Amino acid sequence: MREKIHEKVSVVSYYSHKKGKFLPYQISWKNREYVVGELGMAHKYKDGDTWFHIFEVVDKEQAMSFRLNFNTKELIWTLEVVSDGLPS
Repeated sequence: MREKIHEKVSVVSYYSHKKGKFLPYQISWKNREYVVGELGMAHKYKDGDTWFHIFEVVDKEQAMSFRLNFNTKELIWTLEVVSDGLPS
């Protein structure tokens, strides 16, 4: 089931200067840790003077998918959408 969440979450992320990539690595949500397994899509947009980086990721077990939003002005991660792959 796909569900809109819009909750602040803790995310471990990394930046590779060799690849020029900034990516989420681990998501902490509802007292669980989800290691990111695969990046589906990433894009960014600007609203005023703030850039937002959107990441669509799947956990390592490929059981859950997440849409994460990173706010570059506030340095806040928000979980926007979560899905367990099951129909609603």
